[in-house]
Amino acid sequence: MINKLKIRTYDFLRWSQKYTGTDNVYLAKGGFWLTLGQVISAGASFLLAIAFANLLDPVTYGNYKYIISIVGILGIFSLSGMGTAITQAVARGLEGSFYTGFKTKLKWSLLGSLAAIGGAVYYWLRGNDLLPIPLLISAIFLPLMQASQIYGSFLTGKKLFNAKVKYSSFSQIISVVVIIAALFLTKNLFWLIAVYLISHTILNFFFYWFTQKRFQPNKKEDSQTLLYGKHLSLMDVLSTTSAYIDKILLFTLVGSTQLAIYSFAIIIPDQINSILKNINTLALPKLSTKSLDQTRSTLISKIKKMLLILIPIVIVYWIAAPHIYKIFFPQYGDSIPYSRLLMLSLVTVLTSLIVTAFQSQMMKRELYLTKLFSLVQIFLLVVLIPLIGIWGAVYAILCSKILNFFFVFYLFIKNFSKSNSY
Repeated sequence: MINKLKIRTYDFLRWSQKYTGTDNVYLAKGGFWLTLGQVISAGASFLLAIAFANLLDPVTYGNYKYIISIVGILGIFSLSGMGTAITQAVARGLEGSFYTGFKTKLKWSLLGSLAAIGGAVYYWLRGNDLLPIPLLISAIFLPLMQASQIYGSFLTGKKLFNAKVKYSSFSQIISVVVIIAALFLTKNLFWLIAVYLISHTILNFFFYWFTQKRFQPNKKEDSQTLLYGKHLSLMDVLSTTSAYIDKILLFTLVGSTQLAIYSFAIIIPDQINSILKNINTLALPKLSTKSLDQTRSTLISKIKKMLLILIPIVIVYWIAAPHIYKIFFPQYGDSIPYSRLLMLSLVTVLTSLIVTAFQSQMMKRELYLTKLFSLVQIFLLVVLIPLIGIWGAVYAILCSKILNFFFVFYLFIKNFSKSNSY
């Protein structure tokens, strides 16, 4: 009976492909695991947010987010784009980059540690008691924590989405449980930062080691992979900076309480964004094996279908947001209007889908151009936050992301037209 059901489901998915223009069997298998993993991750993050909202005062939580943002910016040195390059190489059977990518990320991450130590000395000399110790803690754990994350890129390239989800979900759940336990035991900021960094480092390295032992990647390599990863990492400098500078500016200019309100405003939009971006994770290994013309021929229809999914999500959230915050985050009712408007940032899902196509074809010029609007976002944040606080951050993010979508879509259409003109 079960086998018959599987066969009928398989036949239905194959039949429906002529209408969707997508490999629905691949999408169902990979999409199920990735969606399950993201739902687990979102659930764990939501549970952690509830714990922070009810167990920690806004001032301490604002300080916590500020330090995590500094750690995030220090991650620039860890070659964040190397993971995408490794996924692309592994999808083509070149798995040796799993080893060299780890070593390269580890080596470059040491620069982040040096920057953290320099920052700790700077703040200590200025008499700041808040930042030196967390920065020194991050200097110790940052390299191994960042480099070990590469196991997920390998599993994605191998299309082993079930293994990736099991490992990442277990890691997420354990780290959240440990942090919540720490919240019940202490409200000390230094201990909370230490627990965050130590738990993530141990779990990331364990699954890197376990992936290596279980799947034993081959030694084949493409000499261009590391260079491509460095290019992608250079492109990520602006986008990584723009992802964290809003929090740093808000903390510096309007205080930790306002940062806490803003942080709770972006929680749900960010989680929904993460779930929907699973499509890009599925798309990269598939598109990496296709020609440029094959990639372009189906992408526009997929963008239209994604738009039909995004619009109802935004409408439902606008209606439900007040009830969600009243139940789960009663201290942060002021976050509701910001959160509603930030839900429009789901347009980044469409942008990311096109950017994934550029990544799959190693189109460096187009990828560099797509990063220009991170600079626009940084500029708008620097200008608007001092003028209108949290609203400045919200308007800066929305304007830059909407403009970025139209620009990336223009690049796509331009290249598509070139292809058809030959």
